[in-house]
Amino acid sequence: MTPTLRRSPLAGDALVLDRWRGSKQKHRPPAGSYVSTRGGSPAVPISQAIAAGLAPDGGLYVPEALPSIDPAAFDPHGSLADTAATLLMPFFAGDPLAAELSAICAEAFTFDAPLRPLSAHPDTLLLELFHGPTSAFKDFGARFLAACLRRLPRNDARPLTILVATSGDTGAAVGAAFHRQPNTRVVILYPDGLVSPRQAHQLGCFGDNVRALRVAGRFDDCQRMVKAALNDVALQAQVPLSSANSISLGRLLPQMSYYAHAALAWRREHDTPLNFIIPTGNLGNAMACLWVRAMGLPIGELRLACNANATLPDYFAGGEYTPREALPTLANAMDVGAPSNFERLCWTFPDGAQLRRTLSASSVDDATIRHTIAHHAREHGEVFCPHTATAMHVHDRLREQGERGPWAVVATAHPAKFESIVEPLINAPIAVPKPLATMLARPSRAELITATDTALHEVLSGAGTA
Repeated sequence: MTPTLRRSPLAGDALVLDRWRGSKQKHRPPAGSYVSTRGGSPAVPISQAIAAGLAPDGGLYVPEALPSIDPAAFDPHGSLADTAATLLMPFFAGDPLAAELSAICAEAFTFDAPLRPLSAHPDTLLLELFHGPTSAFKDFGARFLAACLRRLPRNDARPLTILVATSGDTGAAVGAAFHRQPNTRVVILYPDGLVSPRQAHQLGCFGDNVRALRVAGRFDDCQRMVKAALNDVALQAQVPLSSANSISLGRLLPQMSYYAHAALAWRREHDTPLNFIIPTGNLGNAMACLWVRAMGLPIGELRLACNANATLPDYFAGGEYTPREALPTLANAMDVGAPSNFERLCWTFPDGAQLRRTLSASSVDDATIRHTIAHHAREHGEVFCPHTATAMHVHDRLREQGERGPWAVVATAHPAKFESIVEPLINAPIAVPKPLATMLARPSRAELITATDTALHEVLSGAGTA
């Protein structure tokens, strides 16, 4: 049965999945084209999909068909940037950006995503995604998107405004990636008081062409406001806009690279697929891993770890997909009640029964997050951020149930970004990575606005507080 996305004030417009499903049967766009999940917009090349962020009908861009790729195509001695260029080339085939793809990847992936063993179990590994400039996995996608947009020609001499809603980490990564990029400005929306102090400082520390807005609401309000602005034809005519959330293909596609790189390395050494446990809120990071597996690379089982926001766990347990108001939790970057990428998930798996067989999701409350952080620090000397702790808890339950396969826990952020939560639990200070320390040393400023489309419209059109 195809999942039905019900109309919700939190989800914005109704996501009419049967419309795009029918359109896939009626239309077969040419290879290399990108279509909307809602089927109401013409197919476009990937450059146009990346530049637009959101399709004109409000849907999310997806490749008309996922390509397949031979694991033998990858250089066994190649870097993460090399893996990314090989993996993503089929998505860019025939596009002007194809000739620049190797350079884009080299520019974006200047730091590693190491896969290292943990002492908790001999077949347990940690995929560390927090070695970029803002100490979170969002750096990979944000830097790739910025590198793409720098190379795309624009007929409009006015600055392009990159809109981004963030529940904690995305905004800083986008701000860092686009900071001082010519003819570009960034507007970051985040829920006031619902991100960690260090996350908030990062979001407001850039200045120049990056502007931070503290929204008097929740992340879902921020996400709704961004989508409304991107769908506002009159506003777009006045202020050219694009998106840097995981709704953007330019963010999602590069996140596939570290899953491919880790899985290929594991397969070469152990001749088995690698399983992943992924902390998730808006589903972008999980979608990246699912697409890598769908392309034919050696990824085994996937498990999703969510916080107390149980929209996804409830659905995978057999309930209707029901967006709801987000709850504030310790794992704040995952405080999402209406995950945007669920629409892409349903495009990839239009059969709801198959989707539930493919994935499972667990909800982890704050008390369990605290226990997991304290336990692993005490017993194994490993320190996790609250988001990574949700995945570590899912791992621990799997092992208790007798699971013996190789599992990689995805570490999405450095624990130093959450020192006010983590340090009291481990009774020790956390060393601050140098890039994070540099950002924390800068002054920080953010403007408070109401959670209304009008308030954002005024800021974007120049009527808001400067």
